Amino acid sequence: MEQGRRRRSSFGPMSSTIPCLLLLLFCLSGSAEAYKNYTVGDSLGWFGNTEKSNVNYQKWADSKEFSLGDFLIFNTDTNHSVVQTYNFTTYKECDYDDAQDKDTTQWSAADPSNTQTHPVTVSVPLVKEGMTYFFSGDYDGDQCKSGQHFKINVTYGQGLPKSLKSPEDAPSPASSVAGDDESAPDTIVPSNFSHPKEESDDDKASDSDKQKSSSSISISMYAQLHIVLLGILLFLF
Repeated sequence: MEQGRRRRSSFGPMSSTIPCLLLLLFCLSGSAEAYKNYTVGDSLGWFGNTEKSNVNYQKWADSKEFSLGDFLIFNTDTNHSVVQTYNFTTYKECDYDDAQDKDTTQWSAADPSNTQTHPVTVSVPLVKEGMTYFFSGDYDGDQCKSGQHFKINVTYGQGLPKSLKSPEDAPSPASSVAGDDESAPDTIVPSNFSHPKEESDDDKASDSDKQKSSSSISISMYAQLHIVLLGILLFLF
C-alpha cells in the first residue's frame, strides 16, 4: 500500500506538464494571423448622422483590434471625404486646413459643388503605431461634428508587410485619381485584399519558400508535441 502511494506521488510533477503542453499547443495554433480588412461602419458605410442616424463610428472602432498592415475600407460617396491624421488637435477641431502634410492625409476629397454623387470605396492602410484619427472634414467640418469621426489605437501586430514598408510602394491618395486633377481619389479593393500591389515573381517565390518553411516547422513542432503527449498519456494510464 505504501509502495503504491509512492508510485502515484511520483507521477504528480509529470502529470502537471500536460496542461502546459496543451497551452503551448493552443498558442502555436493561433500564432499565425492574417492581416485584416475592416469595413468602416460595416453595412452602414461612411456617412454622417444626418444620413444614418443610428451610426456610431467610435462604438464600431472600440469593438475592433487594429494592427500594422491592416486596411480600413470606407464605403461612401463623393459627397464625403476621408481624412486621416495623427494630430489630435486637427481631429478635435474637425479642420485640416492648417494641418501638416507629415501628419494628415486626405484620402478622398468631397466635391460639395457637384449635385450628382456616386459611390466611392477608399482603402486606407495602417502604417504607423499608436493613435490614429479619422474624420470627414467637408462643409466646414459639419460632417465631422455630426458624428463622422473616430479614433483607433494601432498596435504592432505582425509588423508591416513588405509591400507597405517602402514609401514608394504604399498606396497614396493621388495614386488612383481618374479624370481631371480635381477628381476624388477612388481606391476600390476586393474584400479579401491585404496587400496594395502585385508582387514580382521573385517576391512570390520568396514568400512561397518562407510559407513552406514555416509550414514545415509548424508541422514538425505539432508532431513532436503530439508524440510527447501520447507518450505521457500511455505512461500514466
